Amino acid sequence: MSAEADRADVEKVLAGDIDAFECIVHRWQGSLVNLAYRFCRDRNRAEDMAQEAFLRAYRGLRGWRKDAAFSTWLFALATNLYRSEIQRIPSRTIALDEIAEPGDPRTLFSGADVENRDSAVRRAVLALPAKYRDALTLYYFHQKDVAQAARSLGVAEGTIKARLNRGRELLRSKLPRLLENLNLKEAQ
Repeated sequence: MSAEADRADVEKVLAGDIDAFECIVHRWQGSLVNLAYRFCRDRNRAEDMAQEAFLRAYRGLRGWRKDAAFSTWLFALATNLYRSEIQRIPSRTIALDEIAEPGDPRTLFSGADVENRDSAVRRAVLALPAKYRDALTLYYFHQKDVAQAARSLGVAEGTIKARLNRGRELLRSKLPRLLENLNLKEAQ
């Protein structure tokens, strides 16, 4: 449904009906703001980044080759913009090695409620190197399949699979320490 609507709206915009771009914005605004938020963890900054992504998409609409879904092109454009923005003004992150090891891995979730656990997972993903963070964000948080994530990041599908695997390994090894830190803070 949205692929057909995207194609129709793009055709209208390219034919001179600039108001049709508003439909594209409404359709994808939430997703692009959420993606930006995964990069910067600041809602206001995420909204600004998404607005810039839409502006660039509008200006570069003729660059969409229509051999892939419009959403893939839009997410690739946004991801590249967000990466550049984060490099220009980095978000504050915590190094994974600075997180303390838990005392007993069987108590991993005993003191953490769902919100704290989710926060810990997001923080752990944000602390990953960019190539793993980007792959995990597109695949898990934005439900892109391997092929879509590969196109969005401009890499081979095998590369995405390897980055997802390595990113998961890093999370499995480091996440328990982050969750333990949250449990200790709650107890205080």
